Amino acid sequence: MKRLIRLRVNGEPVETAVPANRTLLELLRDDLGLTGAKEGCGEGDCGACTVLLDGLPVSSCLVLALQAEGREVLTVEGLAQDGQLDLLQQAFVEEGGVQCGFCTPGMLLAAKSLLDAKPNPSEAEIRAAISGNLCRCTGYQKIVESVRRAADLRRAARRGP
Repeated sequence: MKRLIRLRVNGEPVETAVPANRTLLELLRDDLGLTGAKEGCGEGDCGACTVLLDGLPVSSCLVLALQAEGREVLTVEGLAQDGQLDLLQQAFVEEGGVQCGFCTPGMLLAAKSLLDAKPNPSEAEIRAAISGNLCRCTGYQKIVESVRRAADLRRAARRGP
């Protein structure tokens, strides 16, 4: 039996019918074709499936699609606007925070949530914010530097030319 749900994904309204056991990750990947969030462990330990649900990072493999009813979901696909990378994505490119890319969508969204709440985080706060996201390539230092650079870029953008 399916149930109709309405939510917003990357700013766009979505209305779809889902079975009660469908995860948010399955809805995003299989139904909506948004494949940035990945299933790594299926247990909420690796962070590869991280998306923002009402601005907060969640493991979409652990959230039922029905729980997203009436809520706002942001995936990595929703970061870039009008073909332009988000400042956070730009910082990851500039600082080498991307290696194989498997963890990158989850890292980006965890970092976005942090920077939205705390525009000038300390290194310890950055590390805590991304601690739910596992990376096997970078050793995290480049990712931390990328988040720090994104904070700097955001501050500069707010000040203007």
